[in-house]
Amino acid sequence: MKKYGLATIVAGGLAAATLGLAAPAMAAPTGPGNAQETINELKADGYKVIVNRIGGTPLEQATVVAVRSGQTFTRTDSGNPGDDFATVVTNKTVYVDVR
Repeated sequence: MKKYGLATIVAGGLAAATLGLAAPAMAAPTGPGNAQETINELKADGYKVIVNRIGGTPLEQATVVAVRSGQTFTRTDSGNPGDDFATVVTNKTVYVDVR
């Protein structure tokens, strides 16, 4: 019985890790295109894009290897005295690895 309990815990942990790693990739634009198009789409969505390049291929000819989420900065402010507090996203960062 102990073997089944351990197997269940391991399988659950692997499933959680897989889902956790898949979440940042889901934010990336999908479909065919070059690295420059992907970067432009992310910038249009409001992301600050940091590019990590492998090799010297121009971005128009490079392919995206990975898209990883970075830090998001927010500000909570009431605006005027007596108003309810509101949280505003001030900066979203994403890392794009290209080759």
